[in-house]
Amino acid sequence: MSIVEGEAAGARVVPAGEWEREPHPSDSLRTFGAVVQALREHAGLSRAEFADRVRYSKHTVESVELGRRMPDEAFVERGEEATGNTGALRKAARHVSRGEVGLAAWFRRWARLEREAVSLCTYECRLVPGLLQSEAYARAVFEGTIPLRTDEELEAQLTARMERQRMMRERPTVPFSFIVEEHVFRRWFGDAEAMRGLLDHVLERSAPRNVTLQVVPMEAGLHACLDGPVQVLETPEGRRLGYSEGQKNGRLISDAKEVSVLCHRYETLRSQALSPKDSRDLLERLRGEL
Repeated sequence: MSIVEGEAAGARVVPAGEWEREPHPSDSLRTFGAVVQALREHAGLSRAEFADRVRYSKHTVESVELGRRMPDEAFVERGEEATGNTGALRKAARHVSRGEVGLAAWFRRWARLEREAVSLCTYECRLVPGLLQSEAYARAVFEGTIPLRTDEELEAQLTARMERQRMMRERPTVPFSFIVEEHVFRRWFGDAEAMRGLLDHVLERSAPRNVTLQVVPMEAGLHACLDGPVQVLETPEGRRLGYSEGQKNGRLISDAKEVSVLCHRYETLRSQALSPKDSRDLLERLRGEL
């Protein structure tokens, strides 16, 4: 399974053959399909001819044009070549979403990039990062989400988040860096046992050599990342990308100058945060106080 989620807003399970799934049509899917059809017809291509050029079946082309199927990146790129490289398909694809609650296109793309990244840096000031959450903590996050989820949806979200954490265990040579505000770990949820379980889980997940956790202490004062939580990753091709998330929205940041600023802020905050050893000591002290 592949995972689609926002750290605070919840997760939804997406089948591994994500691009092949027939979703409920959304306005953006219908619009994208209409653009494909218009460009194809302008190029004088039948669906069968277009299908041959993009190396997909005629049925797939029809489903995309009718807004019933999500286009993948290969479809978009080959479609561009087949219709004269106008750039219209690439631009339209950025706005495509399935139209399902909680299944934002912007995070689906980030989730795919995250699973392939050669490094991942995460700063959080709201809650424990999803990759470090205990099951009880994740459940509490989902139960508090508005609008409320059904029991079935909640269980699917919980399964998805726990599944997503496998990425860290299965990729022991990929550096994962986390910087988290101290108050995040002091925010109470459940009872003392639940809090101890959370801190134990965080300590366990951050123990491997490829995982670095630094805590920003309460007394650190104002710092460079006050604009909010942020993630930065490096792709296998050496490209750096950023992601920021807020109320009911998220943004994939690809502009090199913007990403450079985010990286600079992250590195500055890393120097202001506690060392990994001191951070573990702090979490162990917090656990001992429970």
